[in-house]
Amino acid sequence: MVRPEQRTKGDILAALVLTVAVLCGGTTLWWFSAARATELETADEPLSPVEPARRVPDELARVWHAPSSATPRPVVAGPAVVTGEGGTVSGRDPVDGRVHWSYRRDRPLCTVGSEWRRAIAVHRTGDYCSAVTSLNGSDGTRQPQRNSDVGPATRLLSDGNYVTATGRALFETWRSDLVRTQQYGVPVDVKIPDNNLRRPECEYSGLAVGDRRVGVIAECPGTRRDRVTVLKANPEDNEQPEEVMSTVLRGDRASVVAVNRDRVAVALRGEQRLVIYDMSGALLEEHRVRLGPPPDSGANVLIEATQRAGDVSWYTGRDTVTLDRRTLRPLWTVRDTVGPATAMGGKRLVPVPAGLAVHSPDTGERTRVIPLDRRGHDGPVFDTVVGRTVLEQQGPELVAYR
Repeated sequence: MVRPEQRTKGDILAALVLTVAVLCGGTTLWWFSAARATELETADEPLSPVEPARRVPDELARVWHAPSSATPRPVVAGPAVVTGEGGTVSGRDPVDGRVHWSYRRDRPLCTVGSEWRRAIAVHRTGDYCSAVTSLNGSDGTRQPQRNSDVGPATRLLSDGNYVTATGRALFETWRSDLVRTQQYGVPVDVKIPDNNLRRPECEYSGLAVGDRRVGVIAECPGTRRDRVTVLKANPEDNEQPEEVMSTVLRGDRASVVAVNRDRVAVALRGEQRLVIYDMSGALLEEHRVRLGPPPDSGANVLIEATQRAGDVSWYTGRDTVTLDRRTLRPLWTVRDTVGPATAMGGKRLVPVPAGLAVHSPDTGERTRVIPLDRRGHDGPVFDTVVGRTVLEQQGPELVAYR
């Protein structure tokens, strides 16, 4: 007969010790986890879409404002205006600025962008801008997330299909589920030694996106001339970047103004010119422009102040130039402005020192100027229109006018 098992006091004590250890370990993991350091407050009711404005109003008054140092320009995700400050992302009603949802982490925001009717928040973890979270614009519910290896001061650039996170040593592009479609540069964890990179010693000083293309300026050692390269945003293999074109420019201090399927427009500040290349690398045309100092957005690369409002609107640092969407050729210019144009009610609103100038999109003819109270802000601004609300990024503050 086998003697029945009997639990001794030692067995019970050991079981208690193991239980306490497991509980303490789980509590410790939770205490230091990202989940504990994250707060998400979704909206009770989704925000309703707003109807676009049919006309430009006769006047505009300041109706609300909010700190938003993590947004280099106004961010709109679906029906929500999105602000970012500290570690908190907030989805606001465009009419009154009331917060409908918020997402907070105990880490600082690197930047906030939007695409696919979602806000995209990038928080810093350690030395990198690694924690990427997308949030539904209407109610703030959490959508796809990912970890990234882009460097500090990254910015998110969207072409309407893909989002590219900038970086001087490495930049990458994501699709709507935040799966990476391409990575260009030297990765932190090198899986493929050459990474199909023809010039691994170069740094990337400027980026622009458009029509599933990424245009980049590379500064390479041993030469005083910059290089412009155009890449596919979605190559067949996300570990193997695909260059569409690459050519050496005739000077430095260059930046990509705009890129599409067939052309890339590059600003040469040393020569005060806009040059346009096709995808064979041939120089098609060049135009004299007045270029001011490069925009200081705090980004890790130079991003020209451009907006798409039908055609491409580019703020040169001195003037606002409208470029044809297909040819990238300048159509009309407004001198002595403070930012790129945006569309409202079939017109173009061009920010000028006194307010917003109303222009015809076809001829560039000015019809009037709407005064704006900017309360002492005299630097560059970026405008976006949501319904009948005009949003203006004034440095670290977002201001709404109606």
